[in-house]
Amino acid sequence: MNTESINFNELEDKVIFVNFWATWCPPCRAEMPMIQKLYVDYKDKVAFVFVTNEDWPIVEGFFNKNEYDLPVYNAVSAPPNSFTKTNSIPATYLIDKEGNILIAKTGSADWNSKKIRNLLDELVAE
Repeated sequence: MNTESINFNELEDKVIFVNFWATWCPPCRAEMPMIQKLYVDYKDKVAFVFVTNEDWPIVEGFFNKNEYDLPVYNAVSAPPNSFTKTNSIPATYLIDKEGNILIAKTGSADWNSKKIRNLLDELVAE
């Protein structure tokens, strides 16, 4: 886990998976186990960024209880413009190496699906 800001300029030329979430959000909690599985398999190939504005002890307790080890940040800098339009959570974005947003999804989803894994494999190979 990380308590600092993440600067998207530092993630150039990487496939990025971004998720805005909170511990009090039921859909966020529902998709977290699937995202954790995806993270375990792709953390060396894809930049995962999980953003919440919650107090750190709450986040840390939630992660410890559920045995999550996702990289969490409390702020972002230099994000793509569409991030500023995020009004509800969970909000998830998949960004290719050129900075194009390929998926912009609000609400819970199965991020560990074969379709998502195939897409990540294609993007990483490019």
